[in-house]
Amino acid sequence: MELNADLQKSIGRRISEIRLKNNQTQQDIEFLTGMDSAEISKYENGKRNLTLKTLMRFASALQVHPKELFDFDIKRYKVEE
Repeated sequence: MELNADLQKSIGRRISEIRLKNNQTQQDIEFLTGMDSAEISKYENGKRNLTLKTLMRFASALQVHPKELFDFDIKRYKVEE
């Protein structure tokens, strides 16, 4: 899998994990971010690339520091020069 797609999936899984841990639904996140549930689902499934603005919207809605969305094994993502 290409680096960007794999990274998107990992961040999306992390968003979903935190949301479920917080007992939040996608509808809760929809209300807090202004994004619709279908769009949120695409982010959580790694099918849509996150912008910095969107990442911050998720962090705010989930009430976490943005770095929490990157709390996975980052070592497996090696960027070739």
